Amino acid sequence: MTVNRNIRPASDPQVRVGREVAGRAGKGVSVISGLPLAASDLQALASRLKRLCGAGGAVREGVIEIQGEHRDRLVAELRKLGYDAKRSGG
Repeated sequence: MTVNRNIRPASDPQVRVGREVAGRAGKGVSVISGLPLAASDLQALASRLKRLCGAGGAVREGVIEIQGEHRDRLVAELRKLGYDAKRSGG
């Protein structure tokens, strides 16, 4: 019997860092989803990541949005903080 290593337990969420432009007049934002944090902790992390990137952003519906294309920098910082972050999208 083979074991499917792609199945993740529910207690180990996958953090994804993608890029979206829809509904933003063509301006792209880096979107971080899948973070297992409370709203206040999301706000604190968003502030830290915005400072890192030197950009604005917001927390909406449990998702952090950072203005601009910063996926690589965000993935590196999230991994340094101990999250299993991966870049998603093209």
